[in-house]
Amino acid sequence: MHKKIDVMIATCAVVAAASALHATLRAQARSLADGVYTEAQAKRGATLYAEQCASCHAEDMTGIPDLFPALVGDTFTSVWQGRSLGELFDKISTTMPALDPGLLKPEQVADIVADILNVGKHPAGTTELPSSIEPLQDIKIEAPKK
Repeated sequence: MHKKIDVMIATCAVVAAASALHATLRAQARSLADGVYTEAQAKRGATLYAEQCASCHAEDMTGIPDLFPALVGDTFTSVWQGRSLGELFDKISTTMPALDPGLLKPEQVADIVADILNVGKHPAGTTELPSSIEPLQDIKIEAPKK
């Protein structure tokens, strides 16, 4: 009987330790400075951006004041600072392009977000940006490092 109780206590301790480790790792959110997209992904995104986004947000992503928001620079950062890439991904997925919301496939949205990060001077990395909201929730939007 004591053996079963000891095993149960040890099992609970392992589960509790694993849970604490998982919480700690989730608390250490990834940063845009970590390089969360690839250059190839941004290049695909640039092609899509030119086709689907540039007519409203401008070729250089500076937007049109009072009509279409900028996707780079101080204006973009002031709106999105501290929010997650998951929120940006969701916004683009559900509301863009303006005349046909939801047209873009998740992979296309991820590529466009990669292009936005690239033009915004965030460094590329070795892993593509995921094409779903959940893993992007832990990546916070911040001003690029200078």
